[in-house]
Amino acid sequence: MTNLTTSHAPTGQWLKISLFCPLPLLEPVSDLMGVLSGSGVEQSPETDAGALVSGFFRLTADDAGRPSHSAEQILTEVTERMTELFALYNLVPQTPTTTLLADEDWATSWQQYFKPFEIVSGLVIKPSWEAYQPAPGQQVIEMDPGMAFGTGQHASTRMALELIKGSMESIQPQEALDVGTGTGILAMAATRFGAKRVIAIDNDPDAVAVARENIEKNGLAGRIEVSATPVTQIQGSFPLVCANIVHDVLVDMAPALAALTAAGGHLVLAGILRGGQEANILGVYGNLGCASLDRRYQDEWVALLLRRP
Repeated sequence: MTNLTTSHAPTGQWLKISLFCPLPLLEPVSDLMGVLSGSGVEQSPETDAGALVSGFFRLTADDAGRPSHSAEQILTEVTERMTELFALYNLVPQTPTTTLLADEDWATSWQQYFKPFEIVSGLVIKPSWEAYQPAPGQQVIEMDPGMAFGTGQHASTRMALELIKGSMESIQPQEALDVGTGTGILAMAATRFGAKRVIAIDNDPDAVAVARENIEKNGLAGRIEVSATPVTQIQGSFPLVCANIVHDVLVDMAPALAALTAAGGHLVLAGILRGGQEANILGVYGNLGCASLDRRYQDEWVALLLRRP
């Protein structure tokens, strides 16, 4: 690991933190790295073993040139948060590697590679610095790539959006619940597709802050309520419930998620590996009376659409 001597780090210096991630954790690790960084996330090409996920952290300085957050402090927080995440899978992360980078316009040089793209039919994700004129019938969400996979580039997010869009067309729910909202992309998509009111929750205060910022930027604060309220404390039921989290958490939350889904309502579950995890989720939710309506596959991932009787 790089020796971090940053007591006199100049304004604009960056810290790159890289962590090797096995495939089952690729999405949640990228998501968490994006939430912690808020500036940019880089992922190396995937192999059978996994991929390297890197976050970029600005080392801001005060008027005297002293960094307001040292590289050591940032690395400690990232290591602690990643250790907690890996523990959910009974794994221990490798020691992160670090690199100090000079500014040299790094923060904006990569912007040329991120353009508006249609993540699912009728929904475009665009960065804040790009102008975009939507085609007739297209909806737009403005998000920058510092939000990691939450911009919609990861398979689980993309498939969850497809199933949400299908549910909005078939049952036309006026309300929805987004559990583990992360960047808020699923909640925002539900409103763009027609939901009048969405409750979005996440147990990570950093994610709540990021989601709230994104929702306000897109002019949706009046329709989406974001909080860190535990799922067990949410009242009522919803015709559409979505949760793009991880398998083990989806299993633990199954009774609550099923109970929060209104009779005849749809439940979208993502962040699941095809095969064993897929079969287990179907079994757990099937025992709670939820029937499988549809599913999407991409690479090693699957997203499920269930219906509560």
